[in-house]
Amino acid sequence: MLESFVTAFIIYFVVVDPVGNAPVFLAVTSHLERGRKLRVAIEGSAIATAIMLFFALCGAWVLSYLKISEAAFKIAGGIILFLVALEMLAAKRQQRKRHESTGEPLAASPDTENDNPAIYPLAIPLLAGPAAIMSVIVVNAGFAGALTSTIIGYTSLLAVMVATGVILCLTVVAESWLNERVTMVFSRITAIVLAGLSVQYVIDGLTLVGLITY
Repeated sequence: MLESFVTAFIIYFVVVDPVGNAPVFLAVTSHLERGRKLRVAIEGSAIATAIMLFFALCGAWVLSYLKISEAAFKIAGGIILFLVALEMLAAKRQQRKRHESTGEPLAASPDTENDNPAIYPLAIPLLAGPAAIMSVIVVNAGFAGALTSTIIGYTSLLAVMVATGVILCLTVVAESWLNERVTMVFSRITAIVLAGLSVQYVIDGLTLVGLITY
């Protein structure tokens, strides 16, 4: 029982990747104040948990009914992540140009303030991305048939998502120790890495359907 829990926990932790997504989270919430960032971290983790639980319960049926393949999931997720990376890079470029022209950082616009990064891109597709959703479906399909195994699968998923929320909140706290210039450079590097990851998702999807050999 413990071995099954640890195995499922490791799988979920790797595919959700809260540590790897922490820099991206800081980048997409760079225009928010600290209290709002903490709220976004909690809300995003909660929304991602709900999405993962939904696919754990009926994900296999939904994908089968809609005839959505793993390749389609990977390609769609890659495109979404690429758009996120472009938005991150564009926002930084605009902020730099405005800062150079006025000498002062420009306050967030009303449209920016009304955005909710907890839903997009934090919950979807960073935390509850294609790999995480497919892993939930596969792991819970393996646990199907025994009540104890099913409970272990759900418990491990909840444990990972709670750990994710804690890690993101700790990231917000640790951000105050970082130099602003270092944070900006790290944010841009993260956006480039995220763009590379998104392209890799698309390549994996195209490989699964046999369009390319990789």
